[in-house]
Amino acid sequence: MGFREKVVSGILWSFGQQFGAKIVSLLISIVLARILAPAEFGQLAMIYVFISIGSSLMDSGLTSSLIRTNDADQKDYSTVFFFNLAGSLVVYAILFVAAPWLAVFYKEPALTNIIRVIGVTFIINAFFGVQNARFIKEMNFKVPTMIQIPSVLGGGILGIVLAKSGYGVWSLVWMSICSSTLLAVMNWIFSGWRPSLAFDRERFKKHFHFGYKMTLSGLLDTFYQNIYVIIIGKYYSATQLGYYSRADSMSQFPINNISVAMSKVTYPMFASISDDNVKLKVIYQRVLKQVVFWNAPILIFLCIIADPLFRMLLTEKWLPAVPYFRILCVAGIMYPLHSYNLNILKVKGRSDLFLKLEVIKKLTCVVGIMSVIPFGIYGLLYFQLGYSFFGYYVNTIYSGKIIDYSIVEQIQDLLPSICLSVIVGGVCYFLDSFLIRHFNVTDLERIIFTGFFYSLFYFISASLFKLTAVSDFKQLILKR
Repeated sequence: MGFREKVVSGILWSFGQQFGAKIVSLLISIVLARILAPAEFGQLAMIYVFISIGSSLMDSGLTSSLIRTNDADQKDYSTVFFFNLAGSLVVYAILFVAAPWLAVFYKEPALTNIIRVIGVTFIINAFFGVQNARFIKEMNFKVPTMIQIPSVLGGGILGIVLAKSGYGVWSLVWMSICSSTLLAVMNWIFSGWRPSLAFDRERFKKHFHFGYKMTLSGLLDTFYQNIYVIIIGKYYSATQLGYYSRADSMSQFPINNISVAMSKVTYPMFASISDDNVKLKVIYQRVLKQVVFWNAPILIFLCIIADPLFRMLLTEKWLPAVPYFRILCVAGIMYPLHSYNLNILKVKGRSDLFLKLEVIKKLTCVVGIMSVIPFGIYGLLYFQLGYSFFGYYVNTIYSGKIIDYSIVEQIQDLLPSICLSVIVGGVCYFLDSFLIRHFNVTDLERIIFTGFFYSLFYFISASLFKLTAVSDFKQLILKR
């Protein structure tokens, strides 16, 4: 299979994995949201930052080093496997001891046992981190797709049964543990790889030199991604945190799926051409245009139909989350651009610059958040919106220089899709308002009507204005 065919196949299967599993997860969360109270989702959100720490240990660091190492062999994989496993045990032990203090911090005594139980997922996830890295390195997303969907579905079914039986927040805890266990078991069955009883110090030093900076960066990013949850959980009620958590997860559905699916393909793809800056810039430029071309209109459309969407899917008890959702959707337009700029530093082996940027951004973020706490949740949300643009600027400082693709040039490439999304969104907003005033339409009819005209106007306009993302898509995917 040629490079182009491999990339296209990787993109399609990566999107299949992301959207397939996430659609199943979204449907399950919708069912659970209709059964459970916002406060119960808020309780789980309070400790999600600690779950994310375990995930960041698996997704970054030494496994990233494996992906970028072209000559990695069995010793490399086994060394990283045993280090990750030992690290997960240490992290779980620390979390187990710290659980009572975390419960006191949030003023939620029930969190002590919840944290100690759900923390087991750290250890479970460490068992398949290397297998997952091997799939990504080979741009083989077909098998992970076939693994992840049944794992999410199995855990979701258990969660729904427990929720209906009155287990409350514990239904969410056992759902998470079940999904992780199924994922680990099936990765071992279908990956075809087993660790050897070997730990090579020299290989460890090589991967650790690159990986520890990536791990620290990942932990900083995890803290940043969840700092709003921490602040809201500390200073406001579990119910308000539940609203924020639901708004965030709904807005992140298109953002994360497009971004993560593309990142899984682009990181090994960028790594394979990392020595050719000219080619790297061309490919990177096309990727950015494609992501924004699809991501921006979806998020603007979600802003328009937020009310009927939440009422129809989650019932009226979740409507207070709608204003949060709209702000987060706008902020999410910039999110994928952050990770792709940072991927340039990763494939160039500049984890030192990666870490430096993460420290600068996170320190700035913490200071900013502390200053807006007196303005309430909306102060935090609008700060999050503004910070998404600041973070993008910081991420382009070094990557732009390395491949000669400055932020000015990037913005010139991305503005057409963003502006078109906003203009078409404005037209469809007035159409939706007209429907409400003059016709007795249901929520579903509003969503379908607005979605149809938004898609029609957007794609016709994109073709008329000859956006390069359209021709790139035809050439890359449709072969036309």
